[in-house]
Amino acid sequence: MIEIINIINNVVVHLCHILAMIVILTGIIKAMIIYIKDILLEGSAFSALQESRLEIGHSFSLGLAFLIGASIIKTILAPTWNDIGQLAAIIAIRTALNFFMLRDVESLFRKNK
Repeated sequence: MIEIINIINNVVVHLCHILAMIVILTGIIKAMIIYIKDILLEGSAFSALQESRLEIGHSFSLGLAFLIGASIIKTILAPTWNDIGQLAAIIAIRTALNFFMLRDVESLFRKNK
């Protein structure tokens, strides 16, 4: 029974990593499309940069959320104190990145309104 739970845990962790990669890659592609479209059609590099940064910021934030979830799920089964310490450090770093990224995205969003 424990082996089945470990397998399910590993599958869910890998699925979260794959989802994070898909979300981040999709955001990068969408940001590039927005940037190229705005440069070619509107000719404004500043607005193109702002709009593409908004798009990529949202996708990075969601991707980081998936990665945090994967880290938490990974250490659910029989964590050691070392695992808990590493998890705390990973979550702290990713949460700080997410906080500052969302703060920048919100300031860009307010400027675009």
